[in-house]
Amino acid sequence: MSDYAPVDSKLFDRLRATATMDKECSITYKDENNEPTEIRGRIVDVYSSDNGEWCKTIDDTVIRLDRIEKFEPD
Repeated sequence: MSDYAPVDSKLFDRLRATATMDKECSITYKDENNEPTEIRGRIVDVYSSDNGEWCKTIDDTVIRLDRIEKFEPD
């Protein structure tokens, strides 16, 4: 995945804190078709893998962090 663009560490930290506190959040991101997609739920994991950073939601949605356009914790 050579096209990954590292994200600001503040976003990574905010995502991880939201997961740790088991809080609801809203995430708008570009899906695999480059279409804006919005989900609402809980983040269960934030991790680095395959030369990128990812978050996984409670419904098993996996989002590449550099695809996130908007993140709003509750």
